[in-house]
Amino acid sequence: MAGVLQLTMDQRHEQILDLVKSCGVVRVVELADHLQISVATARRDAAALADRGLVNRARGVVAWPDGLSIGERLRQAAWNGSQADTSSAGPVTGMVVPRTRKYFDEIIRGARQASASAGGRLVLGFSGYAQTTDLHIEQMIQSGVDGLLLTLDRETGTSRQDSARWALEVPTVLVERTGVPCADTARLDYVCTDQASGVWLAMEYLSSLGHERVALVGGLGGSTGAQMGCESVWPALEMSHPLVMSFGSPADGPDAGCEAVADRLAEAVRKREVSAALVSVDSEPISLMESLQSRGIHVPGDVSLITYGDEVAFALLGLPLTAVALPSYHVGQSAVQLLHQRMREMAQNPADAVPRQHLALAPELRIRASCRPPAAGPRAGVGRGIDRQHRL
Repeated sequence: MAGVLQLTMDQRHEQILDLVKSCGVVRVVELADHLQISVATARRDAAALADRGLVNRARGVVAWPDGLSIGERLRQAAWNGSQADTSSAGPVTGMVVPRTRKYFDEIIRGARQASASAGGRLVLGFSGYAQTTDLHIEQMIQSGVDGLLLTLDRETGTSRQDSARWALEVPTVLVERTGVPCADTARLDYVCTDQASGVWLAMEYLSSLGHERVALVGGLGGSTGAQMGCESVWPALEMSHPLVMSFGSPADGPDAGCEAVADRLAEAVRKREVSAALVSVDSEPISLMESLQSRGIHVPGDVSLITYGDEVAFALLGLPLTAVALPSYHVGQSAVQLLHQRMREMAQNPADAVPRQHLALAPELRIRASCRPPAAGPRAGVGRGIDRQHRL
């Protein structure tokens, strides 16, 4: 599809192996959603990997081949409605995250490895942001998990059912959510990325190059930007308020979204409304860069580009992409460690529990080749301080 980065078969297989290894067991329909491919393609890929002995496959699910049968894997994940297997000496952690979001891959990996290091295991549920989240919460509690890691509805900060009910049943930590003041979620621990600091690092660097007008592409602007605490960034750096570009309704498909954003961004660059863009990693920055080039807009000659989120591929491109590297692995790891602490406190003496913890981990800026001063040149007196950042 034009405007969408098409994965090769080897790349799909690599991503499937990474996801199955992280989750233990994954449904084929979830693989298709995650990779944005058809269910038929996901089924063929899973079959090819199973034929090579790299995964186990049965009745619409794929499992990591670590000696457990498919049935044992399903019982662990509580997808068949039975009680969770409690034979392991370590705690069983239920984790609910949104489906089809690459953003959470490293968070899941960090959580899974922290669970394994403590002798426990992670039960993963993919959901939407509303009703299905509540369903997963109920199923996991009923299956006997010892604690929950939850990513809730970004708009409301809470599930649609009474959060106080399930929050009191087992220790609960929010992941990449801070809850809402005056709501029950304010009584929960949370671990998240310091999103405003990540935006600040990107904007400070662009400002040092002389950029005054930027675009926020993907889930970085509007109400989301306000929730991230980014509104103070622009006046502090004497930059114009950013031009926000959304990918629109998911029903339109990633292809239509990328093409529409590429059209709008290309037009804004030609009109000199923006000279740089910060692009969410979930918004396919490589595809966006290729779409811009097909419209005669070149990076960084015409527009500087920074991705919010980093991937290995970004450093290996012919034009390596500057990126805000998020502490996603450590968010997952820290969330599990905090949850295990709460489990121990509940088992020993809840009265001695330490105060609720709200942890925000800082991102890092990785400077590469996709940024340079705007075509008109930097503002007078700027361009210093770049070496303070981490240059790759």
